[in-house]
Amino acid sequence: MPYTKRPDGRKFDELREMKAKVGVVPRADGSALFAFGDTIAIASVYGPKPLHPQHLQNPEKGVLRVNYDMLSFSVTERKKPGPSRRSQEISKVTEWALAPALQIENFQNTVVDVHIIVLQANASTRCAGINAAALALAHAGIPMTELVSAVSIGKIDDKIVVDLIKEEEDYEDGEGATDIPMAFLSNSQKLTLLQLDGKTSSEKLKEAIEAGKKACEKIYELQKKTLKDVKGE
Repeated sequence: MPYTKRPDGRKFDELREMKAKVGVVPRADGSALFAFGDTIAIASVYGPKPLHPQHLQNPEKGVLRVNYDMLSFSVTERKKPGPSRRSQEISKVTEWALAPALQIENFQNTVVDVHIIVLQANASTRCAGINAAALALAHAGIPMTELVSAVSIGKIDDKIVVDLIKEEEDYEDGEGATDIPMAFLSNSQKLTLLQLDGKTSSEKLKEAIEAGKKACEKIYELQKKTLKDVKGE
């Protein structure tokens, strides 16, 4: 049976209700919350600060270091505390997604630490984390050429679907579901993240990227408004 209706009633190109806020961790140099519906991530930024041990320092530029993790009770089945292979992989791809927007060449021998914690999870956690981290970096005053916006696009049967929920990620009827997290730079609209969990044709992938670009424009508008509101206070 073809996929004709989303479990939560959204249109195929419709994002969940989004929320964004900065300054949520008082002791951090910068912090932010970003939510896609029930998926909530908080990012906190510390630095630039001297990188220890010294042999890890880069004399030519600063280093970005990301740590992503989920609270044990953020998912229905309790997650084992501590880092996992999945959290290490997401930490690294988040670094790659954010790095092209940062200008830390003049902060030699230093590190900018970004800590992302998922408080509540209903799919798209890495994308919520990237959006929160981009806001937190801007809030911390880290020099950036652009913001970074991320969204998870799905292919369910022959439909391209924006901002997957867990029920859609687990969809197994027909052709099943393909999850395609992606991130874009806000001005140049260059891709900084593109992953593929599942199978799809090149035509459908192009369609997914276009859907992701449009969705990320809406996410960027919220990120921009959130930062402007803080400056206006």
